[in-house]
Order: sequence, then structure tokens, then C-alpha cells
Amino acid sequence: MESLGDILRRAPLTRPAHLLPDQPVEVCPICRGAGYLRIDAPVDDPRFGEIEPCECTRKKLEAKRLEILVERSKLGDLRRLTFENFILRYRDSQPPARTPDRAWKVARDYAENPTGWLLIHGAFGTGKTHLAAAIANHRLSAGEPAVFIVAPDLLDHLRSTFSPSSDVSYDELFETVRNTPLLIMDDLGTQTSTPWAQEKLYQIFNHRYNRRLPTVITTNLTLDEIEPRLRSRLGDSQLSKLCEIRDRDVRLGVEHQPQPARQPGRKMREQRP
Repeated sequence: MESLGDILRRAPLTRPAHLLPDQPVEVCPICRGAGYLRIDAPVDDPRFGEIEPCECTRKKLEAKRLEILVERSKLGDLRRLTFENFILRYRDSQPPARTPDRAWKVARDYAENPTGWLLIHGAFGTGKTHLAAAIANHRLSAGEPAVFIVAPDLLDHLRSTFSPSSDVSYDELFETVRNTPLLIMDDLGTQTSTPWAQEKLYQIFNHRYNRRLPTVITTNLTLDEIEPRLRSRLGDSQLSKLCEIRDRDVRLGVEHQPQPARQPGRKMREQRP
């Protein structure tokens, strides 16, 4: 009779597939998987005995930080819009004024060093949103925070926070938009112009104006058509830079012509006998 040992030696012993490791785990050659390193310091050094993150841990922490920044940015699907995929027509020359290419250059320079306010205005479909999102994506890629939000969406969010089922408090959302290091507000002027909406927008812009916080605004309105209190902030030449785009709507193929600013009271005077 064979012994149990002889039977086991002849049997093909294999581990079940679900127990096999998928891939060999790559171990950091610096910290050997510990994630942290002890600081090389003499005994009399205040840092003696302390530890610091290894390079591999720093990379993981930075990736996590970027993930959080992207989540807070509210960009969503607009993460795809960059300066690189903006269609340019004047690659080898100085772009003419009031063209999308000139606006691209202004927005690109601002993204490198966001100081003051940038107002991009022009008709629908001329690339304003693309450039605004590109600024946000450029800052995020550099590891810097930026919040991108569409004006009507912001006001809808603020209204929704009054609901008992909302998981975001009014103060939390409002303070995030007011104090973010870089705010990019798209489509100002397309929101419902109720007194409540105008007051909320004024509170946001006035707060950022007083603290000189970098802000980008896109709008299809001329400066004269913007609510007077906001216009006084947006039109401050010491803080704001205005960039106008006059171009064909890339979605509809319609040539937009600039409209003259409406003069208050003009219509009433024309109707008088």
C-alpha cells in the first residue's frame, strides 16, 4: 500500500486560479514599500527620528489632490476643452483684434498668471466657453484650484440648497464660489434676472472685487447691457481686462454682427409725439 506522502508527490498540485496574484506588485526601490523614510539627521538635529513621505507617496498624494481639485472644479465633461484643441487660424502671425485667435492668446496668457479679472464677451458659439474651460483645465493641470460654473446653474444650485433633502448647505456652496482662488463663471446674463438672482451675483462679485480675487467671466452681453452694480465692477480698468470676440457661430454658421449698446430712455423719447 502506498503511503500518503508518495500519493501527494505524484499528484499535480496547483493553486486555484482565483488565488493566484493578478500581477506582481511593484515595490518602490527607495522605501521598499514602506511609503515613508526616516530623515538622515544627526542625534543633535531637531529632525532626528522624524519621517518624511517617500517620492512614491508624494506622487500618490499629488494625484489624489488633483483628483479632489477636478471634482471641486465642476468642469465635468468640459475637462476635454484645452488650449491645444482650440482651432486656430492664425498660427504663424499676430491674430487680428476681436478674433477667436486673439481671445485665445489673451486667455492663454491669463491662464499662465491669473491676476485681476478677465471678461470675455461675444455672441453665442464663438468659443467663449471653450476658452474659459481651457483656463480652468490649465490651472488644474498645474495643480492649482479653479472652480468653473455656469451662471444659471449656480443660481439653481443655490435655490436647491433650501430644500430639506439637499446634502450641500447654502453657506458651503456660496462660500466656495465667493472665495475660490480662481472663479470662472460662464454665460453671465443668461440667468433669470430676478431681484434675488441679481443680489446673489452681486454679493459674489462684490466680495471678489473687494479682495481682488482672480475671476473670469464670459457673457454674450455688452458691458452697457450688464446690471449697473455688476458693470461698475466688471468695467474697472484697473482690475478688469475686456476681450471681445466677433466671429461666425461655429455651430450654426451664422455671422454675428455687434449690436449697438442700448441707451436708457431712448425708446421712450422716440415714442413721444
